[in-house]
Amino acid sequence: MKIAIYGSRHQEACLDILEMFLRQLSDEGVEVVMHPKIYKYLMHCMPAAMKAVRRVCENLECGADLVLSIGGDGTFLRTVQWADGRPLPILGVNTGHLGFLTAIGADELPTLLDSYRCGEFVREDRSLLQVEGPDLPFARYALNEVTVAKDANASMIQADTYVDGHHLCRYRADGLIVATPTGSTAYAMSVGGPVIAPDTPAFVIAPIAAHSLSMRPLVVGDSSCVEIEVQGRADRFRLSVDGRSVSLAMGTRISVSKAPRTVAVLRHCSRGFAEVLNSKLGWE
Repeated sequence: MKIAIYGSRHQEACLDILEMFLRQLSDEGVEVVMHPKIYKYLMHCMPAAMKAVRRVCENLECGADLVLSIGGDGTFLRTVQWADGRPLPILGVNTGHLGFLTAIGADELPTLLDSYRCGEFVREDRSLLQVEGPDLPFARYALNEVTVAKDANASMIQADTYVDGHHLCRYRADGLIVATPTGSTAYAMSVGGPVIAPDTPAFVIAPIAAHSLSMRPLVVGDSSCVEIEVQGRADRFRLSVDGRSVSLAMGTRISVSKAPRTVAVLRHCSRGFAEVLNSKLGWE
């Protein structure tokens, strides 16, 4: 069995559990591939427990039976980027805060191998957004959201928005989010957007601090193509794709649509979306 591990370097609260887990992987002959950042961190903290690590790589170019993301939702998004489009099942281990994308807590690591081998995890193929436009210095795919926003210290932007070639409106706001159902519980939710079940074939278009009360979040089908042309008084605006951002010239037009690939997210079979919402949002 081969497991690939990506993780945050802020794991002080669960180092004992991680050390126990890594020793278990070594004892059971599991081959481990790690990202360099977490490898250097863990080698400093627990060098004797790293015997199972066979390869350290900046890009996950090899296959794996399972990819572990150890951290929070931000770490999970970076794990997706590390996998770089390969159809590898990713399981999130929550050592962060909310952790909507994580399937288990760090305290469940000692039983992870048995649970995985017994088929206690369900694969969900989550949709991605694809961005088309100017050359970007990073991948064009987003699991959570694509955002256009004013640059630092700039005034609001005007985002002329089109859906399937038809003019929707001109958003006057601090920014505009296009989110997947997975991303509906992230940035889009913080600006008042709806929560959407992960298997819903839809996207959310949500303005950030709109300068008109009539500008409300909108749900469109995921077969739609959303085009955005950004104007404003400043010279530039910021485009973010799952947290990776670039400054672009005003007047630039981008399009956002459903990507031809998906991300395989694992969840525990006993924990459906309703239970996750109840737990993470503190509903009764």
